[in-house]
Amino acid sequence: MSPLSEIRKYLESVAQSSLDDIYAIDPQTLQVVSVLVDGTEAPVAEYPLADLQQALAGPEVRELLNMVPVDAAMVDISHELQDINRYFGEFRLLMVGRGEGRVLLVMRDSRAFSRHIMRVLNEGSHLNALISNTPGVVYQAQLDRQGKFGFLYLSDACQSLLGEEAEVFIANPDSFLALIDDEDRVVYEKHICQSAQGLNVLNWTGRFWMQAWQDTKWINLRASPRRMPDGTVLWEGIMTNITQSRREQQAIRQSHEKLARLSAQMAQIKEKERLKLAQEVHDDLGGNLTAIRLGLSSIIKRLGPEQETLLAKVRQLETIVDDTFEATHRIASDLRPNVLELGIVAALEWQAAQFSEKIGISCNFSCNQPDLTVSTDHAITLFRICQEAMSNIAKYAHASRVEVVLESSPEEIVMQVIDDGVGIAPADMLKNNAFGISGMAERAVALAGQCKVQAGKQGGTIVSVTLPAHSADIGMTAGPH
Repeated sequence: MSPLSEIRKYLESVAQSSLDDIYAIDPQTLQVVSVLVDGTEAPVAEYPLADLQQALAGPEVRELLNMVPVDAAMVDISHELQDINRYFGEFRLLMVGRGEGRVLLVMRDSRAFSRHIMRVLNEGSHLNALISNTPGVVYQAQLDRQGKFGFLYLSDACQSLLGEEAEVFIANPDSFLALIDDEDRVVYEKHICQSAQGLNVLNWTGRFWMQAWQDTKWINLRASPRRMPDGTVLWEGIMTNITQSRREQQAIRQSHEKLARLSAQMAQIKEKERLKLAQEVHDDLGGNLTAIRLGLSSIIKRLGPEQETLLAKVRQLETIVDDTFEATHRIASDLRPNVLELGIVAALEWQAAQFSEKIGISCNFSCNQPDLTVSTDHAITLFRICQEAMSNIAKYAHASRVEVVLESSPEEIVMQVIDDGVGIAPADMLKNNAFGISGMAERAVALAGQCKVQAGKQGGTIVSVTLPAHSADIGMTAGPH
């Protein structure tokens, strides 16, 4: 007999039953006062009504209960409750008594329930077609009061998804657990417990090892739980194969990681090229300009007072050479600041002072280790990120105060650039042209660190850079090796 045939047989037997249980509930506290089963009073504790009590506690239902006239001996509110929630269609509810002595009688409406069941059975072919065409395994599972989990039903797609017939997992639920990856199994069991305790929708994704195919599948389980009158928790949902989408996500993530590494490598290559250019500008251009300056000085000494016009021309050339000297030093410094040779603390302190002088915004620098020295790569990374952060502050922040904080511990080096400006919107950080922000992040990632840009609690923006201390070569100088 197929699973659907078994379900149909069970539903037919329930539909033919005409026995009603009657519950008396206090309409104010919603506590069960008494229970009648087959006309005999039964212990209240053995017949929990958690779902019904939760439904009755809804604001619309409470409002309806309060509107029932206190002087009416008996009022049938079944229809009104059904308009609020179709869940009440399984019950007939009567408000009986007057004043404070009123009780709410709840009876399961066997006739209405039977009609609903028979309608489902009569449409069974449609249900069967719906389940057969569902892209996944439709399943029903339960957790009994002893904490034992088991499957009640798995659709015919079970074989193609899990590699075994449904009867195998129904007879032995542990065989289903055995398919789940060891690490994911712990998370799965945790999600099951949380869903059962809070009656929250189960939405879990994990890896399943398929022995028959020697392959791993990513499967998503999504099911809605409900607590049954006997205290068990019943889930009804679907299992879906999402292996393809997961692999595509992994491929995209790996692609992003490769691009990030490539970008970080390009940044390091660019720094090396900058250093090379800075040295060439300083050595070659600086040397040539020095020679020209000395030659002009020699010419000036040999010109007499009667050659005033020529002397003026030479002095003008001398001024141009001096200006070119300044430009050469500035270009070389921009390519590779000489201050980095003095260490990261001195470099950041100099950068803060330059920012205050040129931009006119107060900038304070502090460090918990004034004698801190790090590797060249780490010094350049911290310096360039600070430089980019200050450039953004000057352009967009409208700040009145900036703080640069450098802290070092045995585990990590942390630098923060904090301003009190207008702040940054999350959407701005996701813009396609936010190259400065992405560049800062990629520089940090290249050294196994991270860079975060976030809004401050009191406004403004905080740029935080964290680099692992174990790879920072603490104690080495920040100069070239």
